Amino acid sequence: MASQRRRPFQRPPLSLRPPSSASENLPISDTRVPIDEVRYSNQVPMDDGSMSSSQTYNEEWQRLRRWAATCVAMYAAYAAILVSVYHRSNYLERSISNEGDYERHALMERLTLMDNEDCYNQLRMGKDAFARLVTILRGTGRLRNNAHSNVEEQVAKFLHIVGHNLRNRTMKFYFKRSSETISCHFHQVLRAIISLDDVFLKQPDGLKCPQEIKDNTKFWPYFKDCIGAIDGSHFRVKVSNDVVQRYRGRKYYPTQNVLAACSFDLKFTYVLPGWEGSASDSRILDNALVRDFDKLIVPQGKYYLADAGFQLKTGFLTPYRSTRYHLKEYSVHQPENAREVFNLRHSSLRNAIERAFGVLKKRFPIIASGTEPHYPVDTQSDIILACCILHNYLMGVDPDERLIAEVDRELFSEEAEFESMVLSLAEKCKEGEILREKIAMDMWKDYNRNR
Repeated sequence: MASQRRRPFQRPPLSLRPPSSASENLPISDTRVPIDEVRYSNQVPMDDGSMSSSQTYNEEWQRLRRWAATCVAMYAAYAAILVSVYHRSNYLERSISNEGDYERHALMERLTLMDNEDCYNQLRMGKDAFARLVTILRGTGRLRNNAHSNVEEQVAKFLHIVGHNLRNRTMKFYFKRSSETISCHFHQVLRAIISLDDVFLKQPDGLKCPQEIKDNTKFWPYFKDCIGAIDGSHFRVKVSNDVVQRYRGRKYYPTQNVLAACSFDLKFTYVLPGWEGSASDSRILDNALVRDFDKLIVPQGKYYLADAGFQLKTGFLTPYRSTRYHLKEYSVHQPENAREVFNLRHSSLRNAIERAFGVLKKRFPIIASGTEPHYPVDTQSDIILACCILHNYLMGVDPDERLIAEVDRELFSEEAEFESMVLSLAEKCKEGEILREKIAMDMWKDYNRNR
């Protein structure tokens, strides 16, 4: 009866086994059934029990395929969502960028191509002067057009900042750029301008007498060997608390004392920034004469005009002390002796350095503001030097006569205030002398009476 016994159960091939609960989440590639094995399994004669088991395996296999198809569809939908979000973000960025480009283009066109008055008010120079400056700075090789901005925009941002003492976040609003981009462009233009110091800051060689002296009989031939005027001026700085006392001098806030010399056409010929506000003019001048770098050179037999804050010595001619000096002091009372005549004309000629500083600060408020600067002291020193270079450039190609006249009026007003202060002080001194003399005479009378 062996032929009537049931065929013993044969274990199906590994590829046809139903997945266990631990492996149900395997990828479909791990459960793929070879075609040859399927054919072979279909050729094996099976009884009813074997057919039932095979059907179960097929159902499990179909369920696994449906699960895999669902996973693929879900992943595909997720990928489609990611791609859609990516493209939409790029579209928004492109839209914002295009809008910013349009506004920047319109702003630059208005500043540099349309209204010359707008260019003066915003960039502190006319359209032609701006175009020339851009050409010069591009020629240095330090500024180049790039995919996002051109040299004109970079220079305009720098001039707008120094001409109005603006912060980066304000420039970000006007030019639709990030604060990082604004700062990067500012420092690039700053370095490019400073690289022009050998071109626009030239010390006199003394070979020619200044025309302003030759054409004025009050100065010629008395000051024929004079090559310019020299003085120091204070500019506010931002420093840490541990060094603030070194920078606090005549002002109640920390400053740096900048030594500068100029010719009589109001162009700077020498600029030495960086000294603490507590340093005297004479100390800075002594250092300038012995420096290895940025040394002040006085040609043999020539001299600068300096005020009473400097020491009288070879190369530097100062006024007489204890003698009337300021111009306004001679508006009512004319000179009465040789020393007063000398001081009057010395003051008239030396006044060029005060006018030069006045025009510089009036044109570039970033170095004249009474508020604390936005930059550290080293950067502020570079800004002062760059503004002096720009000042010289503009005095040559685009001198603003209205600005110079405004500075002259202010200086005259300051002279008037000084005269009023001197007269008031003189009256107080006279009252004190009268009181002292009366007390002394009373003492002398009593002393003689009781002796």
